Order: sequence, then C-alpha cells, then structure tokens
Amino acid sequence: MGILGCSTSAPPLIHFAPKTAQIPLKKSNTQEESSDSLRNLVQDKCPSLFTPFEPTWWLNNGHIQTTYSVFADISQVDSVWYRRQNLRLVDGGTLGLDFAPIDDSALRDDTPIVVILHGLTGGSYEPYIKSILTHVIKPVDKGGLGYRAVIPHSRGCGGVPITSTKFYSAGGTDDFRQALIYISHRYPRAILLGLGFSLGSNIMTRYIAQEGEKCRLSSACVLANPWDLAANSDILSGTIIGRNVYNNALGTNLMNVAKQHHKALMADRSLPIAKALEPLMSVAQMTLTNFDKVFLSQVGGPPPQFPYATVNEYYNAMSSHECVGGITIPYLAINSADDPVVQYVPMHGAGNGFAVMVLTSGGGHLGWFNDSSGKDRWTTKPVLEWLQLMGEGVVCQAGGERGHKIILWEDGFLRNEGGNDDLGCMECEGGGLINGNAGVEGVCNV
Repeated sequence: MGILGCSTSAPPLIHFAPKTAQIPLKKSNTQEESSDSLRNLVQDKCPSLFTPFEPTWWLNNGHIQTTYSVFADISQVDSVWYRRQNLRLVDGGTLGLDFAPIDDSALRDDTPIVVILHGLTGGSYEPYIKSILTHVIKPVDKGGLGYRAVIPHSRGCGGVPITSTKFYSAGGTDDFRQALIYISHRYPRAILLGLGFSLGSNIMTRYIAQEGEKCRLSSACVLANPWDLAANSDILSGTIIGRNVYNNALGTNLMNVAKQHHKALMADRSLPIAKALEPLMSVAQMTLTNFDKVFLSQVGGPPPQFPYATVNEYYNAMSSHECVGGITIPYLAINSADDPVVQYVPMHGAGNGFAVMVLTSGGGHLGWFNDSSGKDRWTTKPVLEWLQLMGEGVVCQAGGERGHKIILWEDGFLRNEGGNDDLGCMECEGGGLINGNAGVEGVCNV
C-alpha cells in the first residue's frame, strides 16, 4: 500500500494473516508440549507493539525525525565496544563481523545471538543499532536480555577494507549467507535471531525467503525496510525534498565509500567494475538513483545476473516486497507512515501466517524518537519484547542445525555442504577492539 500518513498518537496499524502460524512453545518441567498462534503470542508477549507513538512536540513529523536521526550528536548515547573478526571470502573479499559483548566468557555457548544488518553504508556505530543492542547484551541482572550480538558489515563499510574487485548491492545475499556460515560454525548451539535496519532489512528478508527451510535464522525483525525499491525510488524522485535532500544524501554516502576504496576497485582496469567506476566519478550530481544507474545496476554482482539494462530492472530484481510470501519463520516488520524515504509498504503481508506487519503513525526513517535525548525510541521496547519471545519463549533450532551442514574444506574455507563452491569464509588478519561510539568520516548515519 502507498502511505499518505497517519496522525501521531494513533496506535499502530498491525496486520496479521487471517490464520497465523502455530508456534511451538518451550515447556517447563510441569508442562506438556504445546503451541500457540503467532497472533496470540505477539498480543500477549509484545504489549509495547500496540502502544501509540507519541513524540515530543517538535519531533512530530517524518522529516524532522529523519533529519534528527542523521545530524543529532547522539553518538555517545548507548556506549558500546565490539570485538571484530575479519573473514576472508573465496573471492578474495573481506567481511568484518563485530561481536558484543567484548567479554562473553560468562555466557553459555547456547546463548541466543542477535544477528544485525545495518542500513546503506552504515555500521555497528549507528545509534539506531545501539539503541537496541545495548539492551540485548546487558546482563539479565541489570535489566537486559543477556544475549550475544553480531553485526556483519557490507564490504567497505564500517572501516572494513575492500580487498577484491567486488562491491555490494541493494539485495545481494551471498555475503550475509557467508557470515551466517561462520557464526553458526563458531556457535553451533546458539539460535540466531535476525534484526535488520533499512537496506539491511531488505537483504535479510530476501535471504530468509531464498533459504526457506534451510534459513539459519529462527526469527527476524526488520525496521524501515524499503521493500519495493523501484516504487519508493519513483516516489522519492517525485518530490523536491526527496530529489534534493534524501536522494542526494544517500548517493553521496555511496560515492564516498566508492572513493574511499577507489584503488582496490580499480586494481584491474580491464574488469567491468573498474570500467564502470570511471564514468561514475564524472557524474555531476550524485544521487542514489544515479549511483545505482551508472554503477550498481551494472557491476553490483557477477554475470549472468549483472548487468541490468535499466536501473528499474535492477531495483525490481533486488527488492523484497514479493518475498514475504516465501518466509517460513516468525517475522515482524515495522515501518513508519511518515517515512520520507519509504512510502510503499506491503501491509497485506502476502497472507503469510508467519508475517506480522506493523505501521506506526510516525517515526520517520529509522527515527522513532520519543524525545530529543536520543535515549528513548518507541521501537526499542517492542523489538526487545519480540527478541525475548523468540529467544526464550518458543522452540527454535540452533543456527548450526537449521541450515546446510558446514564443511571445512582442505583449502581452509568453511562452506555449506552441497552449496555453491564459490561461497565460503575463513578467519583472517585484522579486526580487534572497535569503538562503537565513533562513525566513519564522510558517511552520514542513514
């Protein structure tokens, strides 16, 4: 559905399928095996999801919420440090996985892990991530969930080096797939709970649908998913502020990442990615649409899928709005009615009994600030309630049990048994302690 907006203080619109999935419940010593519908579980265990979003008076529209999220100095709110593990991929690329807490020696090996995907050009330093993550990793006796968390970074993002002639795309799932191989191998007894933000939500949704019953995540919660990239791009380009503010900011972010890693991407000038990078540098006004048209739609992945004839063909191929029907795990999607970046949301949920679709009256794009402190976001409580429900209340298989069997090959790479031989990972140099309270120069928090 297209979004025209709702009045702030109105309760969220929440859509369940007519018949929601039956979810098996964990039992105590005195209980027999039982199950309940996803609708009943959410209504009972996630009460904050049904409360109105009521921001302070001057944060009362989507543009202000979004702008505040980008430009407010709230980097020191929800302070956190990470321990980074770099992974070398079969294609020579590098992924950076930021784990928290940095000292997890007191946690059991079957402690749930929240696997988080950041937004476009983002990283583990993003305030919208930390607003939830700090409560996820806080010990139970201090009011937190007491879980582990890990943020896999897109290539070149969050200070992760680009070590191959490959970038990332709006909907490519292979890097996330490889990160999950490593996480499941390292913690084979832990259940993996997905949490995505913006573009990371799009990638996570596509992965879940592609993997089906082999999905290593046992549940997912996605915030501000852009869903239909073509439709939302058209809407964004159709307004003055969309064209001149948001489209420019997103395109500039991507351009800054490409410039930062220019030498690595141009290492072999005979390759398509190097040839596409040269005209990119000459684009006068760098918008998200222009970046995607000139660069990502051409070299955002390997042939034969790439290149695409038009940017809209690329957007259609990379979108997740048609993936909802293929989801087979409990799935919560939260969007805002006044999000200036995302104006199309498939609230019908494709009739999927595993999907819960939520539309708040306000919140902008990755804002949802109740006040100007940066500490209080509407989304924090319902997301934590969902994670606790899925981490402790229902029966889930661990990530190492849900997916393909993981094999250590003679070349040292971990791969899925019977999977694509070109996909695999191994630990490599780099990493160490990462300050989650400092961003990356030249990149705004969107």
